[in-house]
Amino acid sequence: VPELTGYPILRREVRYDENSRIDILLQSDPDALQRPSAWVEIKNVHFSRNPPLAEFPDCRTERGLKHLKALERVVDAGGRAVMLFVLQRMDCDAFTTADDIDRAYGPALREAASHGVEVLCYSCHLTPEAIRLDRAIPWRPQY
Repeated sequence: VPELTGYPILRREVRYDENSRIDILLQSDPDALQRPSAWVEIKNVHFSRNPPLAEFPDCRTERGLKHLKALERVVDAGGRAVMLFVLQRMDCDAFTTADDIDRAYGPALREAASHGVEVLCYSCHLTPEAIRLDRAIPWRPQY
């Protein structure tokens, strides 16, 4: 993911409060010019009612809301927070939230983005041998 390059240290499942862990924490080399660590939450996206538009979530997600609030707190503390949606399907070229399925998640994601949380979306290329990130796709906040 080009937007997340330049961090030599990658840690997985790092605790960021009493009850939560972040998927990936990217950190700068302590001896190099400092830049904020990047706290990255990853969501798998496989739902689409109308390709080429992928949607998240496919059901209500209290946990997803909790993650968005935690990412906002990272931004408040001066860190870099990234919500990365990974589309594991090849028939979609845009992403949005399924606001009719979870009425809270879409507004919360839009609020987090306005708060400074970066929203990235990537599609995957799927073969029987491998799944690999393919390309960035646009997020349509108000579809």
